[in-house]
Amino acid sequence: MSLNATPSGERVHIGFFGKRNAGKSSIVNAVTGQELAVVSDVKGTTTDPVTKAMELLPIGPVVIIDTPGIDDEGALGELRVKKTKQILNKTDIAVLVVDCQQGITEVEQDLIALFEAKEIKYLIVYNKIDLLSEPMQLEGDNICLVSAERKDGIESLKEAIGKLAAVENKDTYIVADLIQPNDFVVLVTPIDSAAPKGRLILPQQQTIRDILDRGAISIVTKETELKHTLENIGKTPALVITDSQAFAPVAKDTPLDIPLTSFSILMARYKGQLEGAVHGAAAIGALQDGDTVLISEGCTHHRQCGDIGTVKLPKLLEKTTGKQLQYRFTSGTEFPDDLSAYKLVIHCGGCMLNEREMKYRQKCAADQNIPFTNYGIAMAYMQGILKRSIEIFPNLRDILQ
Repeated sequence: MSLNATPSGERVHIGFFGKRNAGKSSIVNAVTGQELAVVSDVKGTTTDPVTKAMELLPIGPVVIIDTPGIDDEGALGELRVKKTKQILNKTDIAVLVVDCQQGITEVEQDLIALFEAKEIKYLIVYNKIDLLSEPMQLEGDNICLVSAERKDGIESLKEAIGKLAAVENKDTYIVADLIQPNDFVVLVTPIDSAAPKGRLILPQQQTIRDILDRGAISIVTKETELKHTLENIGKTPALVITDSQAFAPVAKDTPLDIPLTSFSILMARYKGQLEGAVHGAAAIGALQDGDTVLISEGCTHHRQCGDIGTVKLPKLLEKTTGKQLQYRFTSGTEFPDDLSAYKLVIHCGGCMLNEREMKYRQKCAADQNIPFTNYGIAMAYMQGILKRSIEIFPNLRDILQ
């Protein structure tokens, strides 16, 4: 991920849905001005979701998703339809493409019902108007008439998408609302074999940017240099933020009068999940022999020796609980709908997933009464540091009483 690129999790996700041969891919190509999707007259040309991060005027940074036909058939077709429905979990804006010669059928009505159930903003786009003998007379704030073939109505469609994408400033920050201009903030970033060469991981990058936007000063150090840093910076920092893997030594070297938290805790708050994740961490103490824990990451990467998800978390869980536990590991878009086999879900911070998908995953667990927490919050809980780490959030102080 380039330092100049807007992370996928921060982009508006726009999904194009509809029946086979309605012209979804043609509209995607017309809207993006690129041959992003393969187009043909053969039904079912798009066999898997096609995803592209790009800049789309007048909206800005977006992720465009072209999906297979929702009416696909056969065993493979069922799998494709399942994939298409999974895309809804991270879709901010849905574009329903309808063949204007066929109109709205039960298939489209079912999709609209899904959009509304998931509270997804959507447009209904009637395509192929160039094939009609008489103009269509349809009105509605969320209706567009286009011809992907002739590019008619495409600019109006882009403007309509832009209006839906325009969100009010929710005043959501990673850390800026917790500090003041000219404050010192110390960021502890361990550099080990799992650290990416030549760069910081995304939550660290985003936190530094948030601090700079606030007009404060970020001081980045390793856990092995933290004590020396605090003794020599000449000013008491307003906050120390650590990578979860270094929580124990950082807590030891950070005086109690200096607020301490972690990147994972800040990311959970940023994604709207912190309170639920703190509640979920308490379930660690109730784990029993033979229980299965789902450990899930939102991105895919090469597993290193000592990987936090597959190695460090299981070791810490068994050390803390004294129980023999079982584990399942998932990554990327893989997240089970049925969580009944698990006693606990521990998820990464979700920096590569958008807020909608993270909330969906947490709600999926809540609906099935499965506790849900994240890596950093779980590690802080198991090391007895969580209460101190959430003291900067007054509304959470009573949870761990």
